[in-house]
Amino acid sequence: MIYTIRGTLLSCHDSFAVVECGGVGFRISTNKETLRGLAQNSGEVLFYCFLYVRESQLELYGFSDERALKLFEMLNSVSGVGPKTALNVLDLDSVPNIMAAIIEKKPEFLTRTSGIGKKTAERLILELSSRLKLPEAKMLTEKMRIDAEVEEALASLGYQRGEIRRTLGVLETKSESIEARLKAALKELGRRQ
Repeated sequence: MIYTIRGTLLSCHDSFAVVECGGVGFRISTNKETLRGLAQNSGEVLFYCFLYVRESQLELYGFSDERALKLFEMLNSVSGVGPKTALNVLDLDSVPNIMAAIIEKKPEFLTRTSGIGKKTAERLILELSSRLKLPEAKMLTEKMRIDAEVEEALASLGYQRGEIRRTLGVLETKSESIEARLKAALKELGRRQ
């Protein structure tokens, strides 16, 4: 019914944004990555939307990236996964990394999401892995495995996980060993202090 909304960003909150379009303010629930992108934008914004209809209310979900919307719709189509859980999955990592984890059948990645246990993660993989296409899936899952080990090592040294993830996100994405990635992350973290 509603596929896109283009309008003026009025405000951002913890889990939603308010966009004014034609004199009407729309509350659009979204993931943290989209909200971070909006924080740098004060003008006109475009959301790709999904209208979730319940008996007692309508909820609008939106994303700045059309691939995020498509993945959200796929996640939401799986039995036992509602829109709130689908948003939690999208908050795990980037859309390509989440797709790669599903394609490469990595349930341990998906169970890091609040509301997803092992059975639900396996159901997501079973239902979605054949529907998703991503040529670089194997390379991305290897990078995610290395980054998870680097994150654990840095967390044991006392760094905050949010800061570690931001740091790993800005490092070069070429294939590296755990040691090389850890060294580069420590160097970057040292610059920020």
